[in-house]
Amino acid sequence: MQKGTLFLIPVPLAENAAQKSFTAYLGETINVLTTYIVENEKTARKFLKEAGIKTAQQDLIIHDYGKHKRSDSMVPYFKELMTGKDVGLMSEAGCPGVADPGAEIVSEAHKRGIKVVPLVGPSSILLALMASGFNGQSFTFNGYLPIDKVERVKKIKELELIAQQKKQTQIFIETPFRNNHLFEDILKNTAAQTLLCVACNITAEEEYIKTMSVGQWKQERIDLHKKPTIFLLYRS
Repeated sequence: MQKGTLFLIPVPLAENAAQKSFTAYLGETINVLTTYIVENEKTARKFLKEAGIKTAQQDLIIHDYGKHKRSDSMVPYFKELMTGKDVGLMSEAGCPGVADPGAEIVSEAHKRGIKVVPLVGPSSILLALMASGFNGQSFTFNGYLPIDKVERVKKIKELELIAQQKKQTQIFIETPFRNNHLFEDILKNTAAQTLLCVACNITAEEEYIKTMSVGQWKQERIDLHKKPTIFLLYRS
C-alpha cells in the first residue's frame, strides 16, 4: 500500500503576523489535508482558521503531540500516513522540527519510509541570523543555556571563545521569563568588544532587533521579560 506524505507546515511566530508568513502553496496544502499532528491543538486550529482553511474544523483529525503525550506510542500518529493519507505537522510557532519536538515525528516518518515535504515559513533562528550582520556561513544554534548560574556563565565564556577562534556566530535562547537574567550575565561575562545581537518579538508589531558591542549594550536599558528572544554572539 502506498504511504501518505508528511507536510511540515510552519506557523507564524507572533500575533497578527499571519500575512507575513503565508504562501500560496501553504494555503493550497492545508485545504487538501484533513489530518494534522500538532504541538498545541488550540493554537493549531486558530492558525488553520487564519490561513483560510475551508474544511470545517469538526471534520479535521487532530493528533495532539503536546509535552504530556510524548512518552506515548508513536503508532497513533502514523495511522493515516501508513494507509496512504497525507498529513500536516505543525509546531506551536515557527518551523516544525527546528528547536521543536516535532523532530521526533519527522525522524519516525523517515524510519517508516514516509515522504517528508518541508514548506517555506518563518524560523526565528534564521531570521535573527539574517538580521544580525554576523557570519551566516558558519554558525551554531546552541539551544537553551544551563539554568545553573555558574554553568551558564561558563557556557557564555565558552561560546564567546568559539566565536572568536572560529569566527563563528553563536546563537542561543532562554525561557522568556529568564531573558533579563541571561542578558545581564552576557554583559557581565564577555569582553566589551564582543558583538551581541538581541532579536526580540520577531515578525511582531513590536519587533526589536539590534546589534552592538557588549560595551555599547552596557549603556542601553531594555526589558526582555516574557518576550521571545534570540541571542547571538560574534567576534569580528
